[in-house]
Amino acid sequence: MHYIVLAALLSACVLADVQPQYYSFSPSVGSGSGTAYSLTGEGRITGVRVWDANNNYIYGIQFRYGYVWSPVVGFQSGDSNEILLHDDEAIVQVSGKYGHYVQSLVFITNKGRSLFAGQPSGRSFNMYPANSRAELRFLSGRYHGAITSIGAHWGMVYQPSNSTDLM
Repeated sequence: MHYIVLAALLSACVLADVQPQYYSFSPSVGSGSGTAYSLTGEGRITGVRVWDANNNYIYGIQFRYGYVWSPVVGFQSGDSNEILLHDDEAIVQVSGKYGHYVQSLVFITNKGRSLFAGQPSGRSFNMYPANSRAELRFLSGRYHGAITSIGAHWGMVYQPSNSTDLM
């Protein structure tokens, strides 16, 4: 009897340690000159703003986490493009074009909606999570006049759960 209980406890411990890895990183694209940034916040991304001037370079990016807007990375120069996400919506892909600067950005959600900003010229990039259950958590990169590089960090957003929830 003790052997069965011990074996069950050991199995539970091993299974608890073998959890899928949801974090992944899409390496930065662009020249990478200028000031480093990390665009982060608490909880799920619920909105995105992107500034471009004359449909050209990406000058600034801002995320909303919950109901709080982050500081702007880069500059609020030119036109502002915005998307507010629904409660069950998440960013699952970041695409665009780059040269010395990031020239265009496309944020795509799990509901098929997207935000496009900038001029689609230059080399293409496409970033997405390694795990299909992950979503965009934050961006990092550099800016100098405009955004010179961008990298995407993916992971799960863990919401507080009720003890009656089923897994």
